[in-house]
Amino acid sequence: MRITETATSFLGEWGRFQQRIFFFLCLSFIPNGLTALSAVFLVDTPAHRCLLPAHLNLSAAWRNSSIPLEEDASRGGASEPSRCSRYKLEHLLNYSDRGLLPGVDVNLSTVPTEGCLDGWQFDHSVYTSTVVTEWNLVCNASWKKPFTSSIYFGGVLAGSFVSGQLSDRLFGRKIVMFGTIGLQVVTTLIQIFSSNWIMFVVLYFLLGVEQISNYLVAFVLGTEILGSWVRTLFSTAGVSLFFAVGYMLLPLLAFFMRDWRQLQVGFMLAGCLSLPLFWFIPESPRWLLSQGRIEEAEVIIQNAAKINNIEPPAVIFRPLKTEETKAHNIFDLLRSPNIRWLSVTMWNTMTISYYALSLNTANLHGNPFFNCFLSAVVELPAYSLSWLMFRWCSRRLSLCSLLFAGGLFIFIIQLVPAHLFFLAITFEMMGKFFVSTVFAILYAYTAELYPTVLRTTAVGACSTASRIGSLFAPYFIYLRTYSVSLLYILVGSLTALTGLLSLLLPESFGMPLPDTISQMQSFPG
Repeated sequence: MRITETATSFLGEWGRFQQRIFFFLCLSFIPNGLTALSAVFLVDTPAHRCLLPAHLNLSAAWRNSSIPLEEDASRGGASEPSRCSRYKLEHLLNYSDRGLLPGVDVNLSTVPTEGCLDGWQFDHSVYTSTVVTEWNLVCNASWKKPFTSSIYFGGVLAGSFVSGQLSDRLFGRKIVMFGTIGLQVVTTLIQIFSSNWIMFVVLYFLLGVEQISNYLVAFVLGTEILGSWVRTLFSTAGVSLFFAVGYMLLPLLAFFMRDWRQLQVGFMLAGCLSLPLFWFIPESPRWLLSQGRIEEAEVIIQNAAKINNIEPPAVIFRPLKTEETKAHNIFDLLRSPNIRWLSVTMWNTMTISYYALSLNTANLHGNPFFNCFLSAVVELPAYSLSWLMFRWCSRRLSLCSLLFAGGLFIFIIQLVPAHLFFLAITFEMMGKFFVSTVFAILYAYTAELYPTVLRTTAVGACSTASRIGSLFAPYFIYLRTYSVSLLYILVGSLTALTGLLSLLLPESFGMPLPDTISQMQSFPG
């Protein structure tokens, strides 16, 4: 059987049924926005220095001078107390016992140094605890911080692939969506009791799998149920604005819950609030028809007509030819260059830019909670713009102009003098604005290009390929330890170049949503 744009047109575009689906599905994206960038606070590194044992018989002068000064590349080369070394305690004790004063009687540059053999003293003025302070992910173990975020995005990569296969071929949209929401709640609960870093990152990987799975499947479910213009509103502004609301709640929740375990409790409760939506959101009739489950699809459409106070026609669907109902899998996508080029030219750069800028908020000048909130607020007008552009503008020209403008703003941040930090933050937020707009458009654009029989698989596969970029995003930020400019040079150049390459993609503006592979457009580039 086949569902077309006209087969269910008798329902109307914006009846009570469509309003309910739109609102409830959008609500399910709030917990995703809350947790997708949780690493900003969970894995943030507070100021720290080597711990000096309290029992040491050191004078106050030598305690205050026990840490050597070093140039900090992440702060423009300014001198800062070392975070990973201290003067050798045996020398300090000797000088203290002899009554010598640092800088007066002893030239500190001649005093040998050693590592933080007794651990670290962390600044708790911002956080009570983070994953970094819990397991000392600093200095020689500092590689574990970006690796922790990459493990999460590795889970997102795996979930993008698995969710499409499970949703398209086995369980359908609804079961996969709410099943992964339930698993996300359980995994978060277990993660609260993590006893070591390895246990934490394994569970973080699973959270990545579950979070992206319910996000992608809910996105496709709304795309398939809603009509033409409502689908455009849902897939751009609707999904993204509610995601941004969750993102805005993240710094607010983190501000009141400064302990990472308490913050996880907040994430778990947010996920629990989405589970009751199971009784209000139906399965996708398009998917049911693609599986030959005609009666179930008709029941959903008839119930929708009842909710909208409309009498359905006696015959809603017409049969398809036999060859159009065969089963499909991800290999059908790999047989053509479409999926490869869409992934290479757009998705990877988009995820690198979006996540690098989002995760970098903790490193900006000023309060990290306010900077993260500002980064989230910027997305509200961005997603509103995405809906306007998606409704009225060419897909290719929209992507090209937005990516090029975003890349330009990101690139010129490195040229801003260090003392004009407000101007640098403004340019970074402008870059985030344009990249966020592309983020919303690209999901909806991809859903337009691929057919019903492979839509979740295609969106999931593109998302899977893009996660190669998100895996590297934390390491783009790690480059700040060598040079602050490297982050902006690389991200800005990649974003602008991809904007130009987007002109090689097909145009789907005004085209009907394809149901079969034969109805797909070819990629001119």
